[in-house]
Amino acid sequence: MTFDPEQRWQLSSSVALRPEPFGALAYHFGNRRLTFLKTPLLVAVVRSLADQPSAREALRAAGVPEAQQSTYERALAALADAEVLTCA
Repeated sequence: MTFDPEQRWQLSSSVALRPEPFGALAYHFGNRRLTFLKTPLLVAVVRSLADQPSAREALRAAGVPEAQQSTYERALAALADAEVLTCA
């Protein structure tokens, strides 16, 4: 599925997040991929996705500056491609 920031997304039930000083490691138990979430703010966004009506709203709620939102949307799209995120 193509990432759409207007859709509601969530962390896949097959993924575990392990906090790290730089952000977190995401391990997918199905495909065995290890993915790095490189900032604590990105981790906050990912953790809040299921509580927001859209990914774009999750970015706003987590306090991602407007100038950085497109960068974070690309990061979320990469996480969706890696099956770390699923459309809710």
